[in-house]
Amino acid sequence: MCGIVGAVAQRDVAEILLEGLKRLEYRGYDSAGVAVIGESGDLQRVRRVGKVQALADAVAETPVPGGTGIAHTRWATHGEPNEANAHPHVSEDTITVVHNGIIENHAELRSQLQAKGYTFSSDTDTEVIAHLVNEELKSAETLLAAVQTAVKQLTGAYGTVVMDTRDPSRVVVARSGSPLVVGYGVGENFIASDQLALLPVTRRFAFLEEGDVAEVTRRDVSIYDVDGNPVEREITESNVSHDAGDKGQYKHYMLKEIYEQPAALQRTLEGRIAGGKVADDTFGERAADLLKDVKHVQIIACGTSYHAGMVARYWFEELAGVSCNVEIASEFRYRKSVVLPNSLLVTISQSGETADTLAALRLAKEQGYMSSLTICNVPGSSLVRESDMAYMMKAGAEIGVASTKAFTVQLAGLLMLVAAIGRHNAMTVEKEAAVVSALQALPAKVEQALSLDSDIEDLAEEFADKYHSLFLGRGNQYPIAMEGALKLKEISYIHAEAYAAGELKHGPLALIDAEMPVIVVAPNNELLEKLASNVEEVRARGSIMYVFADKDAHFASDETMRVVDVPHCDELIAPIVYTLPLQLLSYHVALIKGTDVDQPRNLAKSVTVE
Repeated sequence: MCGIVGAVAQRDVAEILLEGLKRLEYRGYDSAGVAVIGESGDLQRVRRVGKVQALADAVAETPVPGGTGIAHTRWATHGEPNEANAHPHVSEDTITVVHNGIIENHAELRSQLQAKGYTFSSDTDTEVIAHLVNEELKSAETLLAAVQTAVKQLTGAYGTVVMDTRDPSRVVVARSGSPLVVGYGVGENFIASDQLALLPVTRRFAFLEEGDVAEVTRRDVSIYDVDGNPVEREITESNVSHDAGDKGQYKHYMLKEIYEQPAALQRTLEGRIAGGKVADDTFGERAADLLKDVKHVQIIACGTSYHAGMVARYWFEELAGVSCNVEIASEFRYRKSVVLPNSLLVTISQSGETADTLAALRLAKEQGYMSSLTICNVPGSSLVRESDMAYMMKAGAEIGVASTKAFTVQLAGLLMLVAAIGRHNAMTVEKEAAVVSALQALPAKVEQALSLDSDIEDLAEEFADKYHSLFLGRGNQYPIAMEGALKLKEISYIHAEAYAAGELKHGPLALIDAEMPVIVVAPNNELLEKLASNVEEVRARGSIMYVFADKDAHFASDETMRVVDVPHCDELIAPIVYTLPLQLLSYHVALIKGTDVDQPRNLAKSVTVE
């Protein structure tokens, strides 16, 4: 979602700010802007609709020298994507603000500020922050005090940075519900919504906590908690690499990340499975004690991560003998729910900053869950810091908005969690050893699945004139069908739905005709015969079918059915292996459709607002 970069330095910072924005492009945005305070105290602001490169080109034509500045990429919430609504926003040419999140009481604040004579030049909720801080400065002695007073009047989520042309020696930042990190340099300091933005200038970071307000100068960073008390936040040395920013031989980040999956899975398994069992410390130092009493698992997630949780529900109940519920985070947090005894809350999020998932975790802590665990890809993220246990995915940075390697690594982590909990319940030593053996074979099986790329590229040509599609699966392949449908709609803009195959006769068959391609995932398991009957129901109604099947499943291609033989694998890991052909299908269809594969319209990588 929206990205923030800020700097207070002796050198010109415009290039640093622009490079930071480029490193945050993967988050999704529709406009970008930068504001720098010049040597004479004048505010220099440039904003553009579209890509960061358009902003960089404008700054190259009209340079903005100065050592204090802020920059932003905006994903539209309030107001359409245009230059007037792009950040930074300004009040009376002095107070300048960038902001991630949503101010829920912006309409009320806007009316109050207009009554005091302020004129609004945008439709955004963010502009109220600029005018509100400006108003508070009339009675506050410092910018810090003005911001501390202003944010107490805000309802909603925000990560915001404020600067004042009358005092270019400092910026003030505030965080509530939207992540911010401070980067420590030598004689200069930085702010960003993601540490990746600042890796070219520092590797020393401190993550702000909920309610923190910080004053950042060239030499000092002073942090205050929600009550205004000075606090220390741990400064850590980041070992995060940004090699994911290089596409290498690949045309798109998404394809690169699809092909990185064998290595990502190898990394996530390394040191965590051995001797026929999952290591005790896989989920943290306290995991052995916290997991042994778990009798129920509640999984909370959004989007692709939700699909991973749905697969895990089958595993928990079949393999571990532990009941499991899976719920979309935005639904969980707004309904009354019953907490079962000895319940573990599991959150899943690639970024660790997904707003609805984070809010659900905080709610669950009040409801009496025995412990919490997050499966996450970003060390130091809010979910990692606020959960009792954390499984760090080690997938590497994922730049493409449509998640690929994060999904398969999440599934591998969840299968290990099933084993870690199952050994204290219904899972035998032999069954855990079978799970470990299947996981050890997983990277090689995924590598084999990638060999289908050229066949799937040819098959994708048949989707060139399609606008609707149906995905079918049974058992733990039903969530994989859902994930396949999500990928296709995300990046090719083809309307796609997924159904449990047994549900066909309860409505979806009405949609079947020659213009509705049907994609089926068909591993060779105990549901294969039932699935084959569902396939015949579709064929009888004139649809063209695309079946991804185990080579021993005995499906044969003809004029009504295209069969792609997927390498045989243990049914324990089949949901992971069968994901890859669907990822490749969505990628190649998107190429044919000519869409923006890595940054599909209207979507963001890290969703930090409701």
